[in-house]
Amino acid sequence: MAFFKNIKGFLSYKEPTNDEPFELIEDESEGIDSREKKSSRSMKKWNAERKQDSSSQQDVDSELDTDSTAMNNNNNNINKDLQYNRLRIEQEFNLPRNKDVIIRDILVSKSTKAFIVYVDGMADKTTINDFILRPLMAVSNFRSHKDECNIDYIIENLLSVDQIAKTFTYDEVISQILKGLTALFIQDCHECVLIESRGFEKRNVEQPVTEAVISGPHEAFTENLRTNLTLVRKIIKNKNLITEMLPVGKTNNSTCGIMYLDGTANMKIVDELKRRIESIEIDFVAGNGMLNQLIEDHPYAIFPQILTTERPDRTASFLMEGKVIFICDGTPYASAVPVTFFHMFHSPEDSFIRWQYGTFIRLIRFSAILLALFLPGFFVALTLYHAEMIPTELLLAIESSRESVPFPVIAEILMMEIAFELIREAGIRVPDVIGQTLGIIGALILGQSAVAANLVSPILVIIVSITGLGNFAMPNYFLGIAIRILKFLFIFLGFFAGFYGISIGIFIIGGMACSMKCFGVPYFTPIAPKTKVNPDVIIRQPIWKQKMRPDSLNSPNEKRAGNMVRGWMDKNKKGDRK
Repeated sequence: MAFFKNIKGFLSYKEPTNDEPFELIEDESEGIDSREKKSSRSMKKWNAERKQDSSSQQDVDSELDTDSTAMNNNNNNINKDLQYNRLRIEQEFNLPRNKDVIIRDILVSKSTKAFIVYVDGMADKTTINDFILRPLMAVSNFRSHKDECNIDYIIENLLSVDQIAKTFTYDEVISQILKGLTALFIQDCHECVLIESRGFEKRNVEQPVTEAVISGPHEAFTENLRTNLTLVRKIIKNKNLITEMLPVGKTNNSTCGIMYLDGTANMKIVDELKRRIESIEIDFVAGNGMLNQLIEDHPYAIFPQILTTERPDRTASFLMEGKVIFICDGTPYASAVPVTFFHMFHSPEDSFIRWQYGTFIRLIRFSAILLALFLPGFFVALTLYHAEMIPTELLLAIESSRESVPFPVIAEILMMEIAFELIREAGIRVPDVIGQTLGIIGALILGQSAVAANLVSPILVIIVSITGLGNFAMPNYFLGIAIRILKFLFIFLGFFAGFYGISIGIFIIGGMACSMKCFGVPYFTPIAPKTKVNPDVIIRQPIWKQKMRPDSLNSPNEKRAGNMVRGWMDKNKKGDRK
């Protein structure tokens, strides 16, 4: 009977009850920006609501009501009335709901009312207690000064902090407080003092993870923007190294630092980069990864167009070449523009080893790219359409190894390639302690078991292994992902049309790549189009022969070395540097 009762209850209609679960439905405010809603709310109404919730603010005089009306008219200037300033800050930071923002009321010299504002956890409390509050509250510091609005006296004589600035607008105050600074408001003063007090936790400088080298520095960027800029300046001690700060993200208000060498970088590239960043209309930008996607020239292209590095030494070398660097706060990477395809398979240690060794390793990497991209597709095309090109002995060996395999070659290679990609991805996501073990043991067990079960042929395991090793040899992670995607494309082209399909794919992808540009620089320069010979493209010539900067950058200072770099070879030349 219970079964039929449940069926009847399921099919019959019931009136809705009041204990329905939570549902997110549209309301009148759907699609309205929260900032617009907040601005449309009058200051006077907000004050009235706050009086009901808090007993500490009960008397607001008529002057405050007049200032509230001015605030409703989008008045952004700081008011002389301290009570008004406090209410404005409380409204902007959604106090008392927001527990991160701290407002501390003080009496300057036991007579003048004031308050400080900071974000708990982002400001250093030792700086606040010892270098801000203690000097302001000490009566002995004001015996020789009687001015009511004594901001200049406080800045010049009391606050022993390295960076202090004055501002007249609430927007600037709010922006700097959210970055870790402390704001000081004083009664009868129409300006605010911004005090450097940043002290949030940050990671120490560690070794690179994705760009490890044998020869060269072993320092990597961190998530702190100021630390990253300092690491670059520690290498380039030049007065012409310029750092400009730009805000990114309409809501998260992150900071992006642009670095370039004045007199070496082309200012057109700098202006274009600033224009693109400033024109971005999006609420949240987490770091370089998102910003790169928002400013790149060809967002639908498969190849990476902005080079990302975690090494300060490589960043410094890009700056000396005339490139422009930008670093976002919160990510341990720097991005360089403009770059070409050939920058993607350069390693940071190429400049730290002899030119013969560097050239040999680059040729190995270039061969690895070709193997990772074309080897599986060539194998499919050879076995299906061009068996006459294979030597007889090798053809017999391949056919004998595939004699007991029930699947076609396309199913075999897709099966192994997908399994290899799964092992690679799993090795990245699991903890580092077992990641490498999982990758090695998983590949060995999977390959051996697949061959033993006659699911794949041994020759195919070798093909997939060589392809994987070729992909691992690429120094740029994002170029490696692009090669992995294109690898499957050439597998299908080889399956459908053999070498003809692969040739068509090379022609189309090559044509698309040659038409790409990165901040006005062709992607395959100096080969397509051909420009002045660069001694550091594939063949790495000796350092003393790399006298000119890349011609594609149109640097104002194209020459980076003298006519005789190794001046010691001239016995008559002295050792003074000019």
